[in-house]
Amino acid sequence: MQSIRDLVRQNRRYAKKRWGAVVGCTALEALKRYSEQYQFSLATGDLLLLETGWYVTHSGLARLARKNHCAGINVETISHFCDPTASRWTFKATVYKSKTCLGFVGYGDADPSNVSPLVRGAEMRVAETRAVNRALRKAYGIGICSVEEIGSSIPSRAEKLPPQSANGNGSGSGPKVRDRLCQIIRQHKLDPELVKSYALDLCGVKTLREASREQVENFVQQLADWAEKDRNALLCQLNSYARPKPEEVA
Repeated sequence: MQSIRDLVRQNRRYAKKRWGAVVGCTALEALKRYSEQYQFSLATGDLLLLETGWYVTHSGLARLARKNHCAGINVETISHFCDPTASRWTFKATVYKSKTCLGFVGYGDADPSNVSPLVRGAEMRVAETRAVNRALRKAYGIGICSVEEIGSSIPSRAEKLPPQSANGNGSGSGPKVRDRLCQIIRQHKLDPELVKSYALDLCGVKTLREASREQVENFVQQLADWAEKDRNALLCQLNSYARPKPEEVA
């Protein structure tokens, strides 16, 4: 069984390799506390770094509950706050840490205005997850917010670039699409590999060569708008594509 000291070292190495200079002394100290107190592991995706702060994930909370032998979780809708036709849902979750526990209650809501475009149509499941996360955080004294609870002010996919001119080069005065994408990645300190994975998913292709020029342009525009309006939500979305490699967690 891995010792707390080993977990702290592993998390520190992983954080430095994954986020580099973004992880400051304050963030590393906080990571050490979460490692010691809750045995959260970066390698298993228990925590994510957004800006300079740590956020716990649903999988991290579920793992903590299992480790502490949680007796059960009850979830129910709050019907008078739900509107299925508008994809608006509100749930109440109650976590029972033991058979004699009276329960820790948490509420979660979701509608098209506060979820990522990638999960549009799944607002009910998002609301349920948010309620469960909040109840678990209360039950186990987790002060930091969970990733899934973060609302997102994501630009609409309907917002597109100006139409291309007849010669197919767009406005002609702006930089090329690839140059602009590189500029956005540098300016907002985004992970190029995660951006690529997000682009492939959003465009519904296996390689970027398969995507049309319009798809790529729309993606770059959305990425730029999202980075400007809500970088935290964008980082949350990009981090969902992270896949730890064996050598990174050894």
